[in-house]
Amino acid sequence: MLYSLIRNVLVFTLLALIECVAQPNAFVRISKTNPRYLEVSGKIFIPVGPNICFARSITNGDSVLNYYDHYFGQLAKNGGNFTRIWLSAPMLEVEKQQPGQFDPKAEALIDGLVKLGGKHGIRIKFCLEHFRKITGSPAPFPSSVPFDKPVYANQISSMEDFYRTETSKQLYLNRVAFFARKYRDNPTVFGWELWNEQNSVSVKDPDLLLSWTTEMLDKVKAQFPNQFVMQTLGSYDSPKQHELYKTYSALRSNEIAQAHRYLDKGATLPICQSPMDELASDAVTNLLTFAPGKPVLLSEVGAVEPHHAGPFKLYPKDTQGALLHDLLFAPFFVGAAGPGQSWHWDYYIEKNNLWWHFARFNEAINGFDPVSENAVPIRVAAQNDLKIYGLRGEKTTLIWVRDNASNWKTELEENRPAEAISGRSIKPGLPISKKLSFYDPWTGKWTKGRPGETILLPTFSRSIVIKLEY
Repeated sequence: MLYSLIRNVLVFTLLALIECVAQPNAFVRISKTNPRYLEVSGKIFIPVGPNICFARSITNGDSVLNYYDHYFGQLAKNGGNFTRIWLSAPMLEVEKQQPGQFDPKAEALIDGLVKLGGKHGIRIKFCLEHFRKITGSPAPFPSSVPFDKPVYANQISSMEDFYRTETSKQLYLNRVAFFARKYRDNPTVFGWELWNEQNSVSVKDPDLLLSWTTEMLDKVKAQFPNQFVMQTLGSYDSPKQHELYKTYSALRSNEIAQAHRYLDKGATLPICQSPMDELASDAVTNLLTFAPGKPVLLSEVGAVEPHHAGPFKLYPKDTQGALLHDLLFAPFFVGAAGPGQSWHWDYYIEKNNLWWHFARFNEAINGFDPVSENAVPIRVAAQNDLKIYGLRGEKTTLIWVRDNASNWKTELEENRPAEAISGRSIKPGLPISKKLSFYDPWTGKWTKGRPGETILLPTFSRSIVIKLEY
């Protein structure tokens, strides 16, 4: 009997070890139980991490890999597991000399990035293309990247030509095939975006972009059967963009509905000048309506000078990361498959040393599985000048409370620091829990509370998370 017990323990331990080892070698998939979320080997996968799309102003291959090793390390140290990289950025561009001729140095760099992703446990979403003109579209500002592809100039006369002709489509698919041969069986690669903000390409007939996307989603998916394939649009900042997002999000083969949205004083939608939590949550809520059976990600979010003229000039003042905090928490708490994925990984996150926010987000949701909980987003009307976002589960509910009196305007424009809030309570209209606890993402501390119909909040600044356990 003792032998049998020991054997069973050993078998159980071995199976557990196999599962732990196998986990990084499994592909991320859409949850079989709830298609609004993602999973790996049947367990919830919440993609946490910013865009780290290119190494700005670096022209040496070794320096590129050192750059990503540092950024991946910072992210992993704080519990991050995801990023996005542009394969068409100059240092990673494999078609440097002519179409179909693939540069071995760029290929080696991409191999190195995938290995670094595996080393740090970072899943990578690769964006395949981003150019908007064949020639004559240099980098819009220093340290950005050019938005043209002169290597195609001898084969393609215009962007309309690129999207319309079978010869040009095959150029794109040949490039896809190159990456498929190398990475289609590597689960470190999360998925593939057809094009960065494709509707920013100037063509006379916008339906040409839609028909190209519809065709390529299926053809590229055939090359990557175990990885996601998706498309992206420009910042969700105008009524026209609203209609485009409604159309593209609902495309059957667009596997993940994504939005780009920025705090932008030049945007025509007023929501884009609102507090970060409101503009971020609004984009996600709309996409959930447009594509109710898909995961939704706020896949680019941040703050810019009017009309995307450059990074937000007030970033240097946000040393505590109030903008980053809001763009992480708000999307997830209204039903996105993960937190918001920040742009300006270097101008903002790295310069202000804000990596710790990813750890605080992970701690706030630690142990909460929205799939097994059958979690439903709830939005309670503001109480005591507090905004209330929540995910109501069967055994556990998480609520994120945000001070309505503190935002980017008050803190960064008006130089009024967020005040300590004490003695406030909320009445969320939920069943009384057996256990009640609070997590302060600004101090990193948990405290216990007294369950009741009315919840008395501890002293906090900006925001606090409430955990109800039934």
